[in-house]
Amino acid sequence: MTEDLISFKEMCARFDVTPRTLRYYEYIELLQPRKEGRARFYGPREVARMTLILRGRRFGFSLEEIRQWLQIYDKQGSREQYQVWIDMAGRQLAVLDQQIADLQAARADLDQLRQTGIAELERLP
Repeated sequence: MTEDLISFKEMCARFDVTPRTLRYYEYIELLQPRKEGRARFYGPREVARMTLILRGRRFGFSLEEIRQWLQIYDKQGSREQYQVWIDMAGRQLAVLDQQIADLQAARADLDQLRQTGIAELERLP
């Protein structure tokens, strides 16, 4: 066993994920740890893939979209793969921009209600 491998428990701790999540990513073949009996060990490739998976989840991509991203990452992607990825990223950027706008509107509404509450409170004896 080389020193650059980490255990299942260490992988969960490093990425702050539950064992169930990590096992699920293995089940759907996003991760492929080395197995020794029932023990699983993760090398630099799996750590890098997990980083990309979590980044993709943070961006709001589906697991299938992340799978496509990982295929490009694993080997030199084709022109078509890169174009598909760029299109997916463009669509997701539009979704994130809409979410930002929605949050800004909600924040403005809440701030206005708060200001109204402050004004009402100041008028009370």
